[in-house]
Amino acid sequence: MRPWNFSAGPSKFPEAVLKTAAAEMLDWHGSGMSVLEMSHRGKEFMQIRNEAEQDLRDLLQVPDEFAVLFMQGGAQAQNALIPLNLLGLKPGAKADYVVSGSWSKKSFQEAQRFGDIQLAASSESSTVIQGKDQGSFTWFPDPSTWQVRPDSSYVHVCSNETIGGVEFNNWPQLDIPLVVDVSSNIFSRPIDFTKVAVAYAGAQKNAGPAGLTLVIIRKDLLGVASEQCPNTFNFDLVAKNDSMLNTPPTYAIYLAGLVFKWLTQQGGVAAIEQANIAKAKVLYDYLDQSSFYRNAVEPSVRSRMNIPFLLNQPQDAAFLAEAEQAGLLQLKGHKSVGGMRASIYNAMPIEGVQALVDFMQAFEARHG
Repeated sequence: MRPWNFSAGPSKFPEAVLKTAAAEMLDWHGSGMSVLEMSHRGKEFMQIRNEAEQDLRDLLQVPDEFAVLFMQGGAQAQNALIPLNLLGLKPGAKADYVVSGSWSKKSFQEAQRFGDIQLAASSESSTVIQGKDQGSFTWFPDPSTWQVRPDSSYVHVCSNETIGGVEFNNWPQLDIPLVVDVSSNIFSRPIDFTKVAVAYAGAQKNAGPAGLTLVIIRKDLLGVASEQCPNTFNFDLVAKNDSMLNTPPTYAIYLAGLVFKWLTQQGGVAAIEQANIAKAKVLYDYLDQSSFYRNAVEPSVRSRMNIPFLLNQPQDAAFLAEAEQAGLLQLKGHKSVGGMRASIYNAMPIEGVQALVDFMQAFEARHG
């Protein structure tokens, strides 16, 4: 059996997808070509691309008034491309940002290069849970507290912060477009497109390999890109050319398409969400009853995807070494916060989470 991989991204792939890709590497469906060798405008790849988009639309129930873009540069590139595409052509354009962790903070900082960008709300301050100071980015600002300017072009949020383990998806109905970075929880739960105007994601956590970025954007927001925006990254031009304005990341789109088919076979997003709820409960239930480990995130906004935890004794090195020996990989927390982090994306089965809990119990018995 393969080890259990808890990497935050690039992350664990569904094993069935890896096997399909391996079987099709030299000859895709009798074409005599690997997908790596195909013309991006040939009929074979166009079939792959079109099926991938349709499967994505079906899984997320994307309305017809939204365009689906396959782009490059990762979610961090979108920190610049969102303002370049949405702030409009008029001078003095505005946007507001909610900062709930390291990634939304990066988005906020990058956007300031392109317009009048204001902090609508932030959780970068201490919070106290059960009498203990838990530090920054362990909670999510309630939408009722957001300071949103009525003439802003959009409000930006991050739905799941991979480093801090904070997740929030109860979006308000706003009068201005809501832009959501869904990189680390896309396909793990539904997206309400009556409230979300733009959803974007780096693929390497739940949707495919690193190198592909998904952008789902309401079509009425196209066509107002800044003159500074390169044509290759102009959402309107990308949409009009079916994401084929330049050579797209063909193999990454192919792999993402296989992931979409795998998700459909699992029962779609509704079934995957229930599985994710069950997986997260196994680990959080154990953490909550343990005096050896702790999770600092406010319970109402705990992530289903990324679960950071700390040991109450300085034994991180021993924990990681013994975990790797037990076939539990990449549990080290982000360097900015330390501790441990278990990323349990869609491809991680509940058996992997239970194996982690069993190990944690045994480690606590040996070292607690």
